[in-house]
Amino acid sequence: MAAQNRKAWFQCVNEACKARYELDEIVYECNKCSSLLEVVHDTAALKSEHSPGAWLKLFERRWKSTEYPYGSGIWGKKEWILPDIDNEHIVSLYEGDSNLCFVKRYGEALGVPNLYLKMCGNSHTGSFKDLGMTVLVSQVNSMIKKGAKIKAVACASTGDTSAALSAYCAVAGIPSIVLLPKGKISLAQLVQPISNGSIVLSLETDFDGCMKVVQQISKRPEFYLANSMNSLRVEGQKSISIEIVQQMDWEVPDFVVIPGGNLGNVSALGKGFDMLIEMGLIKKKPRIVLAQAEKANPLYQSYLKGYKEFEPIQAGKTLASAIQIGNPVSVNKAIKVLKSYDGIVEQASENELAHACAEADSFGFFTCPHTGVALAALKKLIAKGVIGKQHKVVVISTAHGLKFSDFKVKYHEKALENVESLLANPPATLPPDVDAILELLDKKVK
Repeated sequence: MAAQNRKAWFQCVNEACKARYELDEIVYECNKCSSLLEVVHDTAALKSEHSPGAWLKLFERRWKSTEYPYGSGIWGKKEWILPDIDNEHIVSLYEGDSNLCFVKRYGEALGVPNLYLKMCGNSHTGSFKDLGMTVLVSQVNSMIKKGAKIKAVACASTGDTSAALSAYCAVAGIPSIVLLPKGKISLAQLVQPISNGSIVLSLETDFDGCMKVVQQISKRPEFYLANSMNSLRVEGQKSISIEIVQQMDWEVPDFVVIPGGNLGNVSALGKGFDMLIEMGLIKKKPRIVLAQAEKANPLYQSYLKGYKEFEPIQAGKTLASAIQIGNPVSVNKAIKVLKSYDGIVEQASENELAHACAEADSFGFFTCPHTGVALAALKKLIAKGVIGKQHKVVVISTAHGLKFSDFKVKYHEKALENVESLLANPPATLPPDVDAILELLDKKVK
């Protein structure tokens, strides 16, 4: 089938509804039943265009190429993301293609020698949010070029989403509006949208409060909503699954561990694996582990009850500030994915996530606190015997640790509340005396 005849559309996730909408429509939830939407692809058309082997070869040829926009980890899979968008409308900073690091020594120390970290923080704005934002902003850019009266793109954020939105909108020349919970994000996260020229609103509420406000603002069609309830974001983030399999020579890991707050990420992870299976590039599914901070754990509490009910909570203050969310908008999508992927939900206390970060850092990494939540969950599942040395495990590192340098400094200063800094490594203060220095070195260097 000719490329121009491929098609993708929004579709209601409610199986009893399945209403369809065009991608150019300004719509975030179903107009008929108020359920969330997802982007659905005409996979029959995609299958008729290429065999599984031909798709594999195409993706390999484009991998990190200089041919715009296909060198991007997302746009190298353009036909599986936004097949009908004009390349001239794509707003890309060559996001994705992030390292899949084989962490042999660290894995052996944990008891899982086949351990990998997917370094999604090695991206333009330092988090995996770039993967979804390139898709959303590209689609908005295309809509504006075709005459849509969109004046700005808006989001509520705990930090990383705002950084990604502000950067991609700045590249496209589209105004952006960012709503942040005052005093609940790191300074590095705050300065990113400020630097990229966003209209930044610091609201005296938490993320869930910011989310309520931005949903009201976006009822005006000139302010386009960029949060993860907009399923265009999920389309970009699903590329993580495809990249992992590609980087493993098209083999599937046994477990994928990912931290979750608003839960669009775990939804995207499942969607990527689903498409790989449907298109015939893989045959098996990994088990997905969703890790939550103990102080923001509504899905964990639902998991313990077999998902029979889900109750939003008032999220407590956590070091993993980007997932400090008590009422995640993508919860139903996430539960569906976890059920399909024999999923597990685990939680991590503040002490556990901080220690897991410090432990990983001692093996050469510089992990964000959200990755610490995932690593702490991994350690718990190893201790329970769920994950063992025979398993190939990928942990999604969602952001760069440099965004959370205050957290790192306070850990090593033993200044984090309710955290026992067992691996604190503060600098030693000495006079410039060689004998004193050598005396200290003889004690420390064994």
